[in-house]
Amino acid sequence: MPALSAESLLAVWEAGAEQPLARRALLLLSAARPGTTYDAWAQTPLGRRDAELLRLRTELFGPRLVSVVACPNCGGQLQLTFDAGDLGASPTLVAPGAEAEPGTLTWPPYTLRYRLPNSTDLLAAAQRESVEAARALLVRRCLQSVERDQAPVTPEELPTEVLDALAAQMAQADPQADLQVDVNCPACGKGWVTTLDVAAYLWAEIDRWARRMLREVHTLASAYGWSEAEILALSATRRQAYLDLIRE
Repeated sequence: MPALSAESLLAVWEAGAEQPLARRALLLLSAARPGTTYDAWAQTPLGRRDAELLRLRTELFGPRLVSVVACPNCGGQLQLTFDAGDLGASPTLVAPGAEAEPGTLTWPPYTLRYRLPNSTDLLAAAQRESVEAARALLVRRCLQSVERDQAPVTPEELPTEVLDALAAQMAQADPQADLQVDVNCPACGKGWVTTLDVAAYLWAEIDRWARRMLREVHTLASAYGWSEAEILALSATRRQAYLDLIRE
C-alpha cells in the first residue's frame, strides 16, 4: 500500500509550499506514518529523521536516486546515481521522538554533555543572520552542561578547538544527518566530497511530481469533466491510459 495516496501527497505539498524545508520534512513524515505526530518527528535527531525520509522516498519513487553536480575545477556536469540502500537508510521504521543517548565529550580541562540536533534546532538556527550565529545557537541548544575543571562555565567560554571537536563527535554519532558522497570528475580527474540533503532532494521530487499531477488533472478534467478527487483516485496506470487516449 502506498505510503501516501496521490490526494494526500498533494495536500502535503500544498501545506508545505510556503514553509521552510525542515517543516516540509515534518509534514511529510507525520502524514506518511499513521499514529505519529509532527511534534514527535520535530524532536527526532536529524539523522534518524533523514533515514526515515530516505525510506519514504523509496516507497514513493523507488530506491534509485539521480543527481547532477558541477565539477568545481572544470565546470563539467556529472550525473551521480545512488541506491538508497547504499546510503545507510534504516531498514525499519524509526521511532519518532526517540532521543539518542546523551553524549559526553571530554577535552581537558572541559567536559561537555550534549544531545543531538533535531528539526526544532534547525528552524531556530535558520532565523539567525549568519552561519556563525546559527552555529552558536545550535551549540547552546544542544549543550546540556559545560564544565571546566568540574566547575560550570558558559558555552561562549569554549575555545574554538573544543567546539570543532564537539561538531565532529556529534557528526560521528549521527552520520545520517550529513551524508557525504565522494565524487571524481572523469574529465579532469578532480576529486571532492559533496553533501546529499535528503529532505531537499525528496521535496524537489515531490514538487515536480505535484506539478505534473496537476497538469494531468487539468487535462483529464477538461476532456471528461471529472472532479479532481475522481482523477486522483485513479491508479497511475489508468490515468496514463486515459491521457494516451486523449492524445490519439
